[in-house]
Amino acid sequence: MNESNTSSTANAYLKTKVLTASPEELRMLLLDGALRFANMAKFGMENKDFEKVYEGFKQSRAIILELTDTIDPSHDPALARQVRDLYVFIYGELAKASLNKDMAKLEKAIEMIEYERETWAQLLEQLAADRKAGLVPAATTPSASQLEKPSLSIQA
Repeated sequence: MNESNTSSTANAYLKTKVLTASPEELRMLLLDGALRFANMAKFGMENKDFEKVYEGFKQSRAIILELTDTIDPSHDPALARQVRDLYVFIYGELAKASLNKDMAKLEKAIEMIEYERETWAQLLEQLAADRKAGLVPAATTPSASQLEKPSLSIQA
């Protein structure tokens, strides 16, 4: 299998994974992506690979912005505001790190994304246990109309 076929297969797999993910799983995928791209920027800074620096910062900021924009405050406005504030802070750290080539700010942003990802992973584990025990309804995959404009909720 050549590199083009491998890439196509990986892209098809990722597309299927995204299209069939629950909102909770989609948020985890976004956190994984933000972390991966922030680490790409770090690698680029360490190795003077300016293309990786640019791409890593651009993509990680875009994902954090998407996470910020898709918070649904209808379930718990105070929690939504706290999570939004956290994402705005991370976005700011990424922007400052990018602008000033500041490794310390980038490492702080990565640390915060890792912590948010770990917190979300624990929440998903608890949610799975609660679903298994019948305490909360089973996750549903999005319908075709929901796929047109995905919306994430911090409520699990």
